[in-house]
Amino acid sequence: MGDRLAGKVAFITGAARGQGRAEAVRFSEEGASVILVDLPGKIDNLVYEQSTRGDLDETIALCEAHGATVVAAEGDVRDLAGLEKIAADGVQALGGLDIIVGNAGIYTIGRLVGRDPVFPGVADVLTTQAWQDMLDINLTGVFNTVRAAAPHMIAQGKGGSVILTSSGAGLSGGPNIGHYVAAKHGVVGLMKSLAYELGSHGIRVNAVHPGQVDTHMIHNDETYRLFRPDLPEPSREAFEMVSVQINTIPVPYVQPIDIANAMLFLASDESRYITGVSLPVDAGTLV
Repeated sequence: MGDRLAGKVAFITGAARGQGRAEAVRFSEEGASVILVDLPGKIDNLVYEQSTRGDLDETIALCEAHGATVVAAEGDVRDLAGLEKIAADGVQALGGLDIIVGNAGIYTIGRLVGRDPVFPGVADVLTTQAWQDMLDINLTGVFNTVRAAAPHMIAQGKGGSVILTSSGAGLSGGPNIGHYVAAKHGVVGLMKSLAYELGSHGIRVNAVHPGQVDTHMIHNDETYRLFRPDLPEPSREAFEMVSVQINTIPVPYVQPIDIANAMLFLASDESRYITGVSLPVDAGTLV
C-alpha cells in the first residue's frame, strides 16, 4: 500500500468489474476514498455477459480491504439527475472530491451501412437503437459524469484531475464498430474542451486509450468470431493468435491493472502539469 492518493476522494463510474474495478482497487491501495457507480445487468443487446450487483459488492469489499472508505450506488450514466445525487451524497459523506474517472462504457457490434461479406451473421447492419445506446452511454454518459461531479471539485477550490476512458478506437477507425469509434472519438474532443474550460480552476483533464484489455468486453463468442471468421466456433486461444498480431509488443491484450496504473499516474500529483493529453495503453496497437 502506498500514499500517492492519500486524503483524496475519487468518483469512478463503471466500477463493478474490469477496468473500473482495477482503478477503484488501485486508488484504494494508494490511500484514496472512493465513490463507486455502476448499473448491473440493465443494458440490452450487449455481446458479453453483464456485470451484477454481486460484482459491485465484490469491488466494494476489495477496496475496503485496503482501508478505503467506500460510497457505492447503482446508477445509470444516462441519468444526469441520478448521477448528481450520487455525487452530492458521496461528497457529503467523504468530505470532498479530487478525482473523476469517467469509465463506464459498453461495446456492441454492427455495420453502419450495408453488410460485410467477410463477417456474415456477425456484423449485421447496426440498428438505430444500438447507435443511440452507444452514444448515450459512451459519450453522453461521460459528459454527464463530469457535469455531475466537477462542480464539487470547482467549489472545493483545490484543483483536481478528471480522467476519461476513451479507446484505441478513439484515435483510429475500424469496421463493424463505427458507433463505438464515433463515441470514443467524441470523448477525445470532450476531453480537450474540458481541459480548456477547467484549467483556470487548476483541474486537469486527460484521456486514457486502452487497446484490447483482458475483460468480458473482448472475451465473448461474438468478438472471437469477428477476429476469426475462418472458424465456426473460435476458441479464446484462436482469438489470441490473431489479437497478438495487432500489437507491436507481442501480447494479445493488456491487463486491467495496466489501465489502472496509467489512471493512477494521471490522478496523482506526479502529473500535476499534464492536461489535454491522450495516453494510449495498448501494447503498441496504434503504432
